[in-house]
Amino acid sequence: MTWRRFLCRALSAMVGPRPVVLSGPSGAGKSTLLKKLLKDYENVFGFSVSHTTRKPRPGEVNGKDYHFVTREKMQEEIDAGGFVEHAEFSGNMYGTSKAAVQAVQAQNQICILDIDMQGVKSMKKTDLNPIYVSIQPPSIETLEKRLRDRQTETEESLLKRLDAARVDLELSKEPGLFDLIIVNDDLDMAYCELREILAEEIQKAQGSTKS
Repeated sequence: MTWRRFLCRALSAMVGPRPVVLSGPSGAGKSTLLKKLLKDYENVFGFSVSHTTRKPRPGEVNGKDYHFVTREKMQEEIDAGGFVEHAEFSGNMYGTSKAAVQAVQAQNQICILDIDMQGVKSMKKTDLNPIYVSIQPPSIETLEKRLRDRQTETEESLLKRLDAARVDLELSKEPGLFDLIIVNDDLDMAYCELREILAEEIQKAQGSTKS
């Protein structure tokens, strides 16, 4: 191997596959699509575990579903510059720490970031250069039905989520904000669209796991 080729391979390994930002309102289907990706490519993707100050829901595991922390602790780390993005929703703080992203990148995996519109705009200010994908419901009516079928929301919190979804869907129309907008009215089609835009990065990650 020539020195030039060695250097090119070293630089490629350092850069690695780009992270993936998935955004969209609760109930749009992000979690379902993520589970399919992680199942089909278990050694390729790594899920960035977010921090939150809200209380765990039944069945949620600290460090797996979220890093559940106090408001004081999270604010302290934000002030120290330890977060890529953070936002407040319904009285609780949510955010993605740099350490959470780096933990995934350290394994030569594609880091998946599930963040809201506020986070997307914050992420645009970083040098992480992710692929931005918006997952959207066919309509607000469909979204409301999905949220009600979950039976995990109070009427007040459900209405807040719907209001936030309307705002997010309007903001997502900004030109150049997302690389791809997927309207999830057919799960299989939505998954095919998602895999297609990630194909090149999946190849990179698979190449790094084989080498």
